Amino acid sequence: MNRLALALLLLSAACAPVQVQRLDARAQRDLSGRWNDTDARLVADEMVADSLSRPWLQLAAGRLGRTPVVVVGQVRNQSMEHIATDLFVEALQRALINSGKVAFVASADERRQLRDERLDQDTNASDATRKAHGEEAGADYVLSGAINATQDRSGGESVLFYQVNLKLLDVASNQIAWNGQKQIKKQVSRASVTW
Repeated sequence: MNRLALALLLLSAACAPVQVQRLDARAQRDLSGRWNDTDARLVADEMVADSLSRPWLQLAAGRLGRTPVVVVGQVRNQSMEHIATDLFVEALQRALINSGKVAFVASADERRQLRDERLDQDTNASDATRKAHGEEAGADYVLSGAINATQDRSGGESVLFYQVNLKLLDVASNQIAWNGQKQIKKQVSRASVTW
């Protein structure tokens, strides 16, 4: 193919109209085989079910005499690709809160914003509506974890393996109260392209 024909082909592809199709947010659609929203949802669903069914929850509620309070710590992406860990951590947090069995306090960044707001209220809010310092709920547990991944590739075939480990750490004793794990394995085949 000569250069002019190739340039015209590329130009026509760049000017082609874009088509957008709305999908059900829960529809499974894998394009690349990499980590996606379906994987995040699968991890969150399994971790919620596992964490709510384990003895730590009843033991903690009995010991504390109330619903245990959790703060999200660091969930590290140690994989070879970009993974927005917030997607499944937020889904996990929302489901645990909505279960009524676990309460959460704001993250470190959110707490800084709230503390700044209270400082601003000291100067600008009426006495009747001002929020006092030192009234924050302390967390009983910290949720932390990591995502790891490996890839085995040969020719147009590859297998992607993801392992998500999450832990609930007791703030007072440093004990691991719960340790959850979810594994996802995908085989990806790429058709060879010939020109």
